[in-house]
Amino acid sequence: MKVLTRYIVREVIKGSLLAALLLLTLFNLFTLTDELKELGVGRYGLQEIFMYLALTSPRVFYELIPSSALLGSLFVVGAMANNREIVAMRTLGLSLFWIIRSIMLAGLALVIIALLVGELVAPTAERTAQLIKTTAQNDRVMMHSQYGMWLREGQRFINVRQVVDDGRLAKISIFQFNDDQRIEKITHAEQADYHSKGLWRLQNIKRSNFAGHQVEAEELPEEMWKSTMDPNLVNIVVVKSENLSLYDLYLYIDFLKTNNQKSQTYELAFWSRLVNPLVTFVMLMVSVPFVIGIRRGMGTGGRLLLGIVIGMMFNIFDKIAGNLGIVYGYNPLLMAVLPSVAVFCGALLAIRRAR
Repeated sequence: MKVLTRYIVREVIKGSLLAALLLLTLFNLFTLTDELKELGVGRYGLQEIFMYLALTSPRVFYELIPSSALLGSLFVVGAMANNREIVAMRTLGLSLFWIIRSIMLAGLALVIIALLVGELVAPTAERTAQLIKTTAQNDRVMMHSQYGMWLREGQRFINVRQVVDDGRLAKISIFQFNDDQRIEKITHAEQADYHSKGLWRLQNIKRSNFAGHQVEAEELPEEMWKSTMDPNLVNIVVVKSENLSLYDLYLYIDFLKTNNQKSQTYELAFWSRLVNPLVTFVMLMVSVPFVIGIRRGMGTGGRLLLGIVIGMMFNIFDKIAGNLGIVYGYNPLLMAVLPSVAVFCGALLAIRRAR
């Protein structure tokens, strides 16, 4: 029994990882096509494009594991059914439950691999990829640190501490120097909204003007500010869920709630990440009734098409549920779990009928 269990586990893992590699290659080819459209923007060349693809691959791999598990299981276990290996196993007295258990053990190994990549590698690699792309396309970026983003425009140095999701800036400091490298003016603004090309509207301004040995202070409710900085540039400091590990995402949600800010999008991302291992098991469970119930002799192309259709339908259902939760304010945990639970129940009913 142990030999047969190891055989099924090994083959399902091999098939799933091969499917993940093929899907990742296909995804990166589409991404490469999109990125080539921006070739030559600033210093964004082929080297930066391939670095960007390599660094975003861990996140994509993590997201593809459930679909890869479905395809791998349909392909491998389906081939076993076509070769009558499943029939031989059941003739030996092995139950359908035993076959499902062996497939789930393979799923456990896939989940462990996905978690290691998704939590330890993907967030850091994703942040680095976004920084490489943005800094290559915008030579104005000087530094991105724990103190926000620093930029230089001629004799002017700009520090942005916070960028809100919709592109608004918060806690901006602008340091103006003269030709003798002496400080000329310091401007602090609580908020800045992008108005039009090259223009930002600063709000709640406090300014210090340095003239010789004198300092003049002034306060203004708002002022138009001309800058070469654009919303695409400042997006490198926006906190994105894919750039955070599960623990960091939890801390950021707590920070948003403490400061009475909207956190539904990040809560949905948190629960979706937490439920992702369950999705892998659900996809493996979905493959069982199709492997057991489909007619023998169904070719590789048919199983591949079946897996793609099921995976696409699940992803569409999952996205619709998530967006409905954000729009109507439904519980993020409920909307993250609902698609998986619904598909899991459907798979159990199909397995019962297949028996």
